[in-house]
Amino acid sequence: MKYIAAPWRQTYVQKALKMKKCVFCEALKQKNEADSLILYRGQHNFVILNRFPYTAGHLMIAPYRHLADFEKAPEALVTEATALVQLVIRILKKCYKPHGFNVGLNLGHSAGAGVAGHFHIHVVPRWTGDANFMPIVGETRVFCEDLTTTYQKLKPYFDREKEKQEK
Repeated sequence: MKYIAAPWRQTYVQKALKMKKCVFCEALKQKNEADSLILYRGQHNFVILNRFPYTAGHLMIAPYRHLADFEKAPEALVTEATALVQLVIRILKKCYKPHGFNVGLNLGHSAGAGVAGHFHIHVVPRWTGDANFMPIVGETRVFCEDLTTTYQKLKPYFDREKEKQEK
């Protein structure tokens, strides 16, 4: 078996373990959605950009309620979250044209959850060859765009979706 080191994650995980406030709950408190990076609000969940993305377009779906245990979440919340995963994938396909996706939950600190107290679903667009030597050798990740650009690219897609639902 081969192991690949990801040393850049250690700093983030250690910082996340010390966080006093939940990043998702704090984002929901902000009045300006662009500052909070919230792209879409459903009935039970919202879609937000990851501030520490693996790739451009790395989004997360999180419930409004501060819930750690996915298995105890109400069915309506989980159903909507799954529908939002589908929506996010459709939008990312249109906007970024990735070759594939990683979709998943990291439940608990030992499973890699940076925010273990508020479960969330990651949707990470992937492209053939998007992994390179920089994170391992240089402890640096290279992105083709900043978060503001990503937000501005994606927001119109989510706004159109919201308009469709309101009709």
